[in-house]
Amino acid sequence: MAASIQRGRLITVEGIDGAGKSTHLPWLKELVERSGRQVWLTREPGGTPLGERLRELLLHESMAPLTEALLMFAARREHCEREIWPRLAAGTWVVCDRFTDATYAYQGAGHGLAVQQIADIDRIVMGGFSPDITFVLDVPPAVGKARLADGRTLDKFESEQAVFFERVRSSYLARAAAEPERCRVIDSTQSRERVRAAIEAVVLAAS
Repeated sequence: MAASIQRGRLITVEGIDGAGKSTHLPWLKELVERSGRQVWLTREPGGTPLGERLRELLLHESMAPLTEALLMFAARREHCEREIWPRLAAGTWVVCDRFTDATYAYQGAGHGLAVQQIADIDRIVMGGFSPDITFVLDVPPAVGKARLADGRTLDKFESEQAVFFERVRSSYLARAAAEPERCRVIDSTQSRERVRAAIEAVVLAAS
């Protein structure tokens, strides 16, 4: 009888804009690959043709917070149905730039949507599914803003004011404190080497 396939794991990376996710995500994928595992790197919103189309709307079109949250969850469900869940079932590890925590932080704390409303949508759409490991890269809003000042055009979230990002940051830290087994907060103002050492210790322990 063939050995059963061990389920893959979902690792998500969160944080305010400018926290350093794009710097560390490709490296994180390579880190897991070095352990001999198949790894898929993806992002939210996005990850599927429909998700990428919704991403363009979400990042650039003005809309009510509830509309925004519903579109985020629609893209997430499609992402999971089409890509994430089949890959996990086949033993592939998935590394994702943002996931459900981002909706609580951005649409909830940032844009004022009630946490219970998000929780109700989350329950209906995701049925209790959550990542295995979540890294919250934490920086003050001023640091994040400075890192984004590279001359490129900012999307509607990146263009928000510091008070918005203070609320988003507080939400991330509160969620991490409430789920310490899943979430790891990493001071992303540290050197790249220190941040990666902290991430690597968690991933190796989970392997």
